[in-house]
Amino acid sequence: MTYDIMLLRVLPGRTFDETLEEINSTLTVEQRADWDRLLQRISREVGPVTTEEFPYSLTLWRDGPGGHLQLDYDGDSANIDIPYRYPDSEALPITAEAYRIGRMIEEECGLEGYDHEVEQPVRTGDIDVAAARLGGIARWAQETLT
Repeated sequence: MTYDIMLLRVLPGRTFDETLEEINSTLTVEQRADWDRLLQRISREVGPVTTEEFPYSLTLWRDGPGGHLQLDYDGDSANIDIPYRYPDSEALPITAEAYRIGRMIEEECGLEGYDHEVEQPVRTGDIDVAAARLGGIARWAQETLT
């Protein structure tokens, strides 16, 4: 179970959810260039990453001082997943990093980010609100499920 932030290129005249249904998972040359540029930027501005390529998507893992996250990218959409292992205030550093990377994805790949967990856009969203949600669920999970 993870805290997920999804980013995708919203098609003109369509909603976020309508676009999600129409995603074509084949990477174009331009989308591959976007990914390469994004990897360089994240590595330079955030820190080292590990990547793997799958037939229809690309994956990045970031294990840094703030925590762990995973980014999956298929050219027209991206998902950032954060495991629910950061209770309370421990959630703030990884949430801030996820939003920072999300904003880089918006800038480098032209995707629009939305955090469904707290119903806010990534570009203008309140990181403290997102971190409180992640930290609260993580605390609940640790207290209830372990």
